Amino acid sequence: MATDYILFVHGVNTRQKQEQPTYADQLFRLIQQGVDSSITLKKITLYWGDINQEAQDNLVKSFKQSSAWNQLWFKDFRTNQLLQFAGDAALYLSRTVGYQVVQRLKEQALKGIQGYNPQEDRLHLVTHSWGTVILFDILFAERWNFDNVPGHQDVIAIRNFLFGLPPTPNTGIRLASINTMGSPIALFNLIHVNGSSHDFQPILEELLKNLYNFRGRQLPWTNFIHPGDPVAWPLETVLFDSVAEQKKYLDLIDFVNKNEDWSDRIFQQLSQKTLALIHGGDAHGSYWQSKQVADKIVQTIKAEVVKAKTQASNPIVS
Repeated sequence: MATDYILFVHGVNTRQKQEQPTYADQLFRLIQQGVDSSITLKKITLYWGDINQEAQDNLVKSFKQSSAWNQLWFKDFRTNQLLQFAGDAALYLSRTVGYQVVQRLKEQALKGIQGYNPQEDRLHLVTHSWGTVILFDILFAERWNFDNVPGHQDVIAIRNFLFGLPPTPNTGIRLASINTMGSPIALFNLIHVNGSSHDFQPILEELLKNLYNFRGRQLPWTNFIHPGDPVAWPLETVLFDSVAEQKKYLDLIDFVNKNEDWSDRIFQQLSQKTLALIHGGDAHGSYWQSKQVADKIVQTIKAEVVKAKTQASNPIVS
């Protein structure tokens, strides 16, 4: 029986407390509740949130020693939402912290996927916030291709376990869906210029093309957006505008999710007001508890299971 692996990658929750290693537990339980016993799920949880914590704590301590600190507005917003997002971005792009994150994720990913069946098993990515950027950078950015770059060997080890990626495109587990939540990855369209080592488009397109040729169908990609989340951005038109050929390989949709609870009603009442932005951290972290998000992921998994069985019964003749 095939196993559907679900690989979770957290980002920043932009609230008082950093993500904990158990961050994906509730969402995974909701997904499990939506599938029957004929579908075997296995969770892989990647956690890197503690690597940057000491550097961020020291920075906040320095800020508070400034004579100007007590005169500033929105202190909590600065030290939580803004610092966690911008701080994680800046620290990851540094060689030292970026290398540490890559090493950590490699160890966790390879341990979690150990023993998979390359002929039957499938992989579903569920990424949140800045975690989407980190994972896409590791999988697709050309800046890791150079032998002298710290982390090069770790990145290659990760890529070797994903079918369709160079340097071994014909081996590894096959990707069955991508699910991005509260993701700023669309903003990286701004660096898709010739010669940028941060550009992930060429290698991503190679992966999608190889998958399409093997699967004979588009790869589903759901980009979840809470309307009150200031970090989340639409993706479907941005990505296709960058590389038109990807439209052939991808079934990419922007899915606006709203949880019908008291907090969402408050967001709706606040609408575009500044206070809604300040409380955007609640919206940014809401995906992990969202039944709407879980139900949509379950729908995708079920559809992929059915299509895989159909393809096994009617294999593509090359």
